Amino acid sequence: MHYPVTLEGEELWLLADKAIYWPARQCLLIADAHFGKASAYRSLGQPVPQGTTTENLHRLDRLLAALPCAQVIFLGDFLHGPGSHASGTLNALRSWRVRHCELPMTLIRGNHDKRAGDPPADLGIDVVSEPLLMGPFALQHEPDAHTSHHVLAGHVHPVYRLRGKGRQHLRLPCFQLGARVSLLPAFGAFTGGHPVEQDNDRRIFVIGDHQVWPVR
Repeated sequence: MHYPVTLEGEELWLLADKAIYWPARQCLLIADAHFGKASAYRSLGQPVPQGTTTENLHRLDRLLAALPCAQVIFLGDFLHGPGSHASGTLNALRSWRVRHCELPMTLIRGNHDKRAGDPPADLGIDVVSEPLLMGPFALQHEPDAHTSHHVLAGHVHPVYRLRGKGRQHLRLPCFQLGARVSLLPAFGAFTGGHPVEQDNDRRIFVIGDHQVWPVR
């Protein structure tokens, strides 16, 4: 499911799978996949769940099967850290890349990429520094304002707290669309989140029940 919005005169689809699709460019934007985060923690002796990389790749496969994509752009933090170079993680990524070997992919380096190192060359992913300018947008990892372009960024892992009666609340991943800077939720499972708020200059769209919902 997706929720269409218009930003800087361009139609964008906010996807319930925590990504943005840009129909005019047939471009899929993904922030903060953090592939191999669980394996990085396990390498430090931390008991964490297995299978998060496989789950993330299955979600990506579903998106690529459902949408006509000419390119995929990762807005930083493709790998989580040095421990993400474990053979299980990289073999899963290689098998996935073979299934989409003709699809151009670009990574805009994020803070975790600088620590983890670039993806192996045989994954065929172009790696660039931020910003990557496309149309009216500056595609970045860090949500720093650009002098001339509207920023689409990750890094923050935004979540929004919906409050009910009493002390009831839900903490949901969200998109935050601002006047000059907009945030994508973290695509990866097992990534945590940072609370954000809505105000006159920032609109919130939460993800729940496999749909995207505007916060009124």
